[in-house]
Amino acid sequence: MAEQDTPQPRQHQDRQPGIEAEMRPQPRDRMEHWKPSGKLQGRTALVTGGDSGIGRAVAIGFAKEGADVAILYLDEHADAEETQRHVEAAGRRCILLPGDVGDAGFVRKAVDEAAGALGGHIDILVNNAAEQHVCEDFAEIPEAQVERTFRTNILGMFWVTRAVLRHMPTGGAIINSTSVTAFRGSPQLVDYASTKGAILAFTRSLSQALYKQRKIRVNAVAPGPIWTPLIPASFDEERTAEHGESAPMERAGEPDEVAPSYIFLASEADSSYFNGQTLHPNGGSVVNA
Repeated sequence: MAEQDTPQPRQHQDRQPGIEAEMRPQPRDRMEHWKPSGKLQGRTALVTGGDSGIGRAVAIGFAKEGADVAILYLDEHADAEETQRHVEAAGRRCILLPGDVGDAGFVRKAVDEAAGALGGHIDILVNNAAEQHVCEDFAEIPEAQVERTFRTNILGMFWVTRAVLRHMPTGGAIINSTSVTAFRGSPQLVDYASTKGAILAFTRSLSQALYKQRKIRVNAVAPGPIWTPLIPASFDEERTAEHGESAPMERAGEPDEVAPSYIFLASEADSSYFNGQTLHPNGGSVVNA
């Protein structure tokens, strides 16, 4: 994929999660140039945060490879319906389930509904839902913000995974979204980076437990700076315009450049010897993992 011709223009959104339809330019997250080969034919997948950005690209990529998809998302209904349109255009089913992944009660009901709609089983789980909030002075970080970030980013991952395991057959695949910040840190996103570090430990620990028990592989993807709705929803106009410039490739990545990592890890034909590992589509940053 060619580099962006110009940087992102200055922009900011006053709500989390962000709305993709309001972004300029629009992220490339529809997998328009993907050449499918039936890697996931007949499989079913659940993607949290699948309404836009990386989650949207993953859901559409999975559908193009032959999988039916259920999407858990908070309340970005128009974005989610756009993802659904593209999944269905690929000839696959797409189930939309709005709600808060940090709410264990909602998660149990939503996952059961997803499994029922997808034929009684969920073969692939992508834990992707997340939020982040900038705080320039750690001494002033709000307690409620820390608790909320942990509830969404890591506790929600616990709740969703636990619920899905009731419906996942032997040989399934779980893919967790961590971040380059788990390896490099972020002084303005200490709580967010901490949750992403927890996701690494969660991935590595669960990979050992589930493969021994049920041959379920658990891996992770650690994106670098990617152009998604989370960026204008998190940063001010100036920092949003500069997003990705610090990467060695000197630009933000696109969701379509990240989704192939998830397709690879979901495909037994491609990644059957991968377990407890992390892939790094991060624009060239070398990290110790």
